[in-house]
Amino acid sequence: MKGIVLAGGLGTRLHPLTKATNKHLLPIYDVPMVYYPIRTLVNAGVRDILVVTGGPHAGDFIRVLRNGEDFGLKGLNYAYQEGEGGIAVALSMAESFVGGDSCVVVLGDNIIADDISSAVRDFRPMGGAKIFVKEVEDPERFGVVEYEPVGNEVRDIVEKPEVPPSNDAVIGLYMYDNTVFDKIRTLEPSNRDELEVTDLNRAYLEEGKLSVKRIHGTWMDCGTFDSLANATTKFYEDRNE
Repeated sequence: MKGIVLAGGLGTRLHPLTKATNKHLLPIYDVPMVYYPIRTLVNAGVRDILVVTGGPHAGDFIRVLRNGEDFGLKGLNYAYQEGEGGIAVALSMAESFVGGDSCVVVLGDNIIADDISSAVRDFRPMGGAKIFVKEVEDPERFGVVEYEPVGNEVRDIVEKPEVPPSNDAVIGLYMYDNTVFDKIRTLEPSNRDELEVTDLNRAYLEEGKLSVKRIHGTWMDCGTFDSLANATTKFYEDRNE
């Protein structure tokens, strides 16, 4: 299983902080934000990791992460994404890295406290795709899973619904088999002129090869000033309680 951390984008919602460096290198308490998704992968037993980044501050990652020594790794891999285009476009940069393997993909601004090692172990023989969800109080802000009336099978994934079909928000953690790159090539740009990860997940759903795993621990999407402050406060309190 290969690990991919998507850490590109311009982070415009965090200006002026991101005029100086990439969003994913901003501090969450005592370490850069990107440390958390890398730790999620390493703690799950994933040792072969690619960091996909871009923009004017891409070189900062090498200075901060180096070869992954802080995570007990012997090396880290890097890919540079020209421009933007959505999560699926960023993921496509990893095709040669993944090769014939499966991959677990985590967004660089997502903090996930759950141990996903069992999901990583169980995924390889199953193939297909697995998305992770977290029950939230404000699902209208996220992509939300719609379930079949009977059982726990996925019917659809609805982006920012006015009337959410469930409270299960899709978080920035995904597992894919190696057909993912062929599927990305079939996607059409959305109204935002991006290749959407929801459409990628729907491609697996149409094949009957999409499964869902709910996480129960901490999940934070640190893309705003409020979420940055909340994450720092939480980890400060956890360390000093």
